[in-house]
Amino acid sequence: MFALVVTFLLTAVFYAVTLHLAATFFIGDVPSQRAAYVGPVPALVSILLGRYGVESIGFVSPGLGIVIVLLATLAADAIAISVSYRISWRPAAVLTALHLAFAAVLGFALNNIFGFF
Repeated sequence: MFALVVTFLLTAVFYAVTLHLAATFFIGDVPSQRAAYVGPVPALVSILLGRYGVESIGFVSPGLGIVIVLLATLAADAIAISVSYRISWRPAAVLTALHLAFAAVLGFALNNIFGFF
């Protein structure tokens, strides 16, 4: 249980930091609290669906389960971004795509530095 809580907190902080970087790049000067509000949403969705969604959906194909988890996480991220930053769906979709890009690049860099996998 402790490992799950720590994983959730680290993932939420990671998503909040990458979202703040993406929002600063896309919108300009924004308060970091908005990213802190959004960070736990994709963290919770990705952890829960990553644990339970791939196994329940993956009976067809494990690749299909991963795609569904990714799409559900992006949808939850877009909804949380739209609500938190008070922007319409089109800018929220662009900011979500930027958030995905920033998270992928930073995650790849951290993986190369620390050798997680």
